[in-house]
Amino acid sequence: MEERDFALRLAQLRENKGVSARDMSLSMGQNPGYINNIESGKSLPSLPGVFYICEFLGVTPSEFFDLESKNPTKLDSIIKDLKCLDDKQLETIASLVKGLARK
Repeated sequence: MEERDFALRLAQLRENKGVSARDMSLSMGQNPGYINNIESGKSLPSLPGVFYICEFLGVTPSEFFDLESKNPTKLDSIIKDLKCLDDKQLETIASLVKGLARK
């Protein structure tokens, strides 16, 4: 992941959560422009800062850096629900997902 990818991913996950950059910064105990500076490429967070950002967003670092997953918190919730289904139900869901993915 390149620096610009980090900034774009942060913006994507923050917007998915429905919080402004300013509100996220303040909620994390940072100055109001902290997240905006990261998203604009003016600065990068420290490693502890990355972990705190992930915690705030409700994602693991692995989920944060997985650029193929557009909404990891929603995906995680779906996976938890899928674990409760029996084999027949899972086959039905798998067919539905394959059909949707082909579009």
